[in-house]
Amino acid sequence: MNKKYQLELVGITYNQIESGVYALILQEVGSSRRIPIIIGFPEAQAIECKLQEVKTPRPLTHDTMVNALSAFGIKLVEVNIKKLDNGVFTADLLFSDGKDTRVIDSRSSDAIALAIRTGSPIYTTEDVLIESGFEPEENKPKASQFNLSSNPAFTRPTVKKDVGYKTMSNSQLTKAMAKAVEEENYEEAAKIKAELEKREQKNLQS
Repeated sequence: MNKKYQLELVGITYNQIESGVYALILQEVGSSRRIPIIIGFPEAQAIECKLQEVKTPRPLTHDTMVNALSAFGIKLVEVNIKKLDNGVFTADLLFSDGKDTRVIDSRSSDAIALAIRTGSPIYTTEDVLIESGFEPEENKPKASQFNLSSNPAFTRPTVKKDVGYKTMSNSQLTKAMAKAVEEENYEEAAKIKAELEKREQKNLQS
């Protein structure tokens, strides 16, 4: 059996040139090796909502699945990230009801969205890390390594300077975030929340 290496989600990058193109950045626990997984806007939105703890009026798809699993006493034990021969990442979901275990095939983005909601560990193999991994401190990956036309910084998306949030009061931002959530524009809500948290952190440090 191949040795498993645990991964943690360090953030989501977005491409300012190619609209709707995002990359999940996973890092090996205890190491600086990282792997990027290309995803689309809906998948990025589902994950970013959880990362930013954006409260939605109704459960999102992955929240509903987590609630359903819990109702039937089923636990997501772990997620195992794999890479197919065509270069596409996929995942195995290991479920258990306390007696039996089952492995379910999944898209990598859905698997990670579930894992961060259940606190389940994410693993991969040495082969995947060797083939797709990079060391950001030594040599940031070129855009072609993960099919982006630009080389984004390896951080979560931040509020764009031209949005105007920096000139708004906290009260205005709070109202704008509530409106964004009501309109199910969760990406915008996450950005506004990030700005509010940035201000709160700055106040604590001052």
